[in-house]
Amino acid sequence: MSKPSIPKGTRDFSPEVVTKRTFIFDTIRSVFKKYGYQPIETPTMENLSTLTGKYGDEGDQLIFKVLNSGDYLSNVSDDKLATKNSKSITSDISEKALRYDLTVPFARYVVMHQNEISFPFKRYQIQPVWRADRPQKGRYREFYQCDADVVGSESLLNEAEFVLIYDEALSLLGLKDFEIRINNRKILAGIAEIVRKPELLIDMTVAIDKLDKIGFEGVTKELLEKGFTENDINTLSPIINLSGSNEDKLKTLSTILSSSNIGLKGIEELQEVFNYFNTFHLKNGKLLLDITLARGLNYYTGAIFEVKTNEVDMGSIGGGGRYDDLTGMFGLKNLTGVGVSFGADRIYDVMEELKLFPENTLATSKVLITHFDEKAFQYALPIIQKLRDANISSELYPNITKMQKQMKYANDKGVPFVIVIGDEEMSTGLLAFKNMHTGEQQKLSIDQIIHQL
Repeated sequence: MSKPSIPKGTRDFSPEVVTKRTFIFDTIRSVFKKYGYQPIETPTMENLSTLTGKYGDEGDQLIFKVLNSGDYLSNVSDDKLATKNSKSITSDISEKALRYDLTVPFARYVVMHQNEISFPFKRYQIQPVWRADRPQKGRYREFYQCDADVVGSESLLNEAEFVLIYDEALSLLGLKDFEIRINNRKILAGIAEIVRKPELLIDMTVAIDKLDKIGFEGVTKELLEKGFTENDINTLSPIINLSGSNEDKLKTLSTILSSSNIGLKGIEELQEVFNYFNTFHLKNGKLLLDITLARGLNYYTGAIFEVKTNEVDMGSIGGGGRYDDLTGMFGLKNLTGVGVSFGADRIYDVMEELKLFPENTLATSKVLITHFDEKAFQYALPIIQKLRDANISSELYPNITKMQKQMKYANDKGVPFVIVIGDEEMSTGLLAFKNMHTGEQQKLSIDQIIHQL
């Protein structure tokens, strides 16, 4: 018999881990609700045609395809099979796929339910997604996303509020030093325009987006391979290496992109977002214009976001942007949208490394009732009912066994209080109530214990 295992890039979650993850989800959910967002859920699987072509060539390669039921090869011709080219037969053997993110399924949801919802429609969604990526630290093949999107509103107040949502949620989770980076795809389009390579916009953004991973030399090499010239690189260099305050960067870009209408429009939109923060104030986050931020997804058309923490060596822990034409791919034209996503798994790793989880997230029960024999066990039954009626999470040890074993169970599970019931407790009605952290023990009635808890 082979040793049991799970696929690479996936994980089992122990009760302690699930409790911590739930703390993250609940915190983010509370902020989403505070800003007026409502929950929806979509299926694990989408039609492959729904997902394909929305994430660029690199993204499409990371979509997990689901084989058709039954004899999935029966409809494939012998000629196709002989080529041994999996891409040529994908459409014949797979009609469905695991969702790659939550944004495209949301766009599909909006189109299918457009007559049932009111616009602007603000939704949040906390569900797992799957990507056929190479597993590494902070990157998994199965992971949760926490998304919020609003469709049907062109107002850049939405972008400003997403900055506030990131700032508030991450501050509540205990992060003290993080950057909310922002750019605009119109600016990137303007840059491609001034080097006279608008047809290579996607290639340019994919390359620039890798700056922090492969450095300027790596980006230069990739751009040259994609069809850019040395003169183009010389024009791009001062833009990619832009420095100074947000205002300084916008002024410099206004000069560089003065001949590009779309580039100037992007600058105007960013300026409006920054202007909101003459009124709004951030807690711990810093809002930074990052011209190298490209987020290589085809559907972004305006502002784009990425969040990084400076406290731990970790990739982005959030990102998003505006996608004016995403629902148009599904037949609903002229419906603008903007959204952001929290990378819950990476946030978990950051919080674990920084020891940010509250102690009270670890215990599932507040009190455990222990007993010496069957008589004490029966005596404890109405007591456990009374504790639960008082909304106190509690357990009664289910077996008649040694007290040492029952106490070990409480210790292993992190239960903070234990009630001990023996002959004396049953005769007096005063129960032994032990604080497992301090070791202090008192004799109290059940009503007194409930009052303390």
